[in-house]
Amino acid sequence: MDTKKLFQKFVAFTTAVHRVKHEMTKDVRTGEITPVQYDILEYIAVSQPVTLSEISDCQHLSMPNASRELKKLAEKNLCEKFAASEDRRKQYIRLSKKGEAMMNKVFESVEARFLERIKHASEEDLKEIEHALDVLHAKAFYS
Repeated sequence: MDTKKLFQKFVAFTTAVHRVKHEMTKDVRTGEITPVQYDILEYIAVSQPVTLSEISDCQHLSMPNASRELKKLAEKNLCEKFAASEDRRKQYIRLSKKGEAMMNKVFESVEARFLERIKHASEEDLKEIEHALDVLHAKAFYS
């Protein structure tokens, strides 16, 4: 196996993922949040509960910037902090009811766009796509 060629395909694939994600989400965001805030909410939605340091690391934000953006999102009632049951000093972040409703609406739009993209795929193609996603998740994108 030529690992250099495999890596180049991986880079091309991840670049395409970012491009497609941008295309599928660019105009579904509400005007009340910035693109950075949307990315934070999306991360929280799929990973909650999360910590400030996880948001900072994953979103490539400094801790002060991540904290400032979370404060703005909390002021808009889109997310909330809560203490960990095992250690009251540790703070987790999750979507609020309003944040969940907003992200559910966004994900419905993105799902419709995704389904439009794959509408001509055969049942066999869909099974291959699902299998490929499972393998990528398990072997390349695990955490």
